[in-house]
Amino acid sequence: MKIAIGSDKSGFSAKEAIKAYLTEAGIDFDDLGTTDLEQVHPYYQVASEVAPKVQDGTYDKAVLICGTGAGMCVVSNKYKGVYAVACEGVYSAKMSRAINNANVLCMGGWIVGPEMAVEMVKTFLATEWCQDLEDWRAANMHKFAVKVNEIEESIYGA
Repeated sequence: MKIAIGSDKSGFSAKEAIKAYLTEAGIDFDDLGTTDLEQVHPYYQVASEVAPKVQDGTYDKAVLICGTGAGMCVVSNKYKGVYAVACEGVYSAKMSRAINNANVLCMGGWIVGPEMAVEMVKTFLATEWCQDLEDWRAANMHKFAVKVNEIEESIYGA
């Protein structure tokens, strides 16, 4: 698994904690956001660099952190096949993968502390689509994915 990670200034502390975890866990990642607080990248720039690389398969998943997570989420979701979610806790990070098959986790550096951010990433990366769902719910998720794909095709084309 290859992960992209990025933040603006507001998410820098959380991003650095997540990077330490990813390094310790041996998870391959690239930091495509602010790496120096003297040269800050705005949220829209970071998300618009990361999302196309998730879209084309360069990265399997991404983690983006801005002030609230909303800005990164809005920009990332402009790209076909990118399913970004703004989460505020471990449960929402888990369910975004299990139910929505999200491939980009967005969070807010003003909302979650570095330790919580790491726990959210651990859960997000460890959860598979439809994991721990009842059979009927998993069947529905697969039907819903087809409908979401049809919506994308109607907007973006093949």
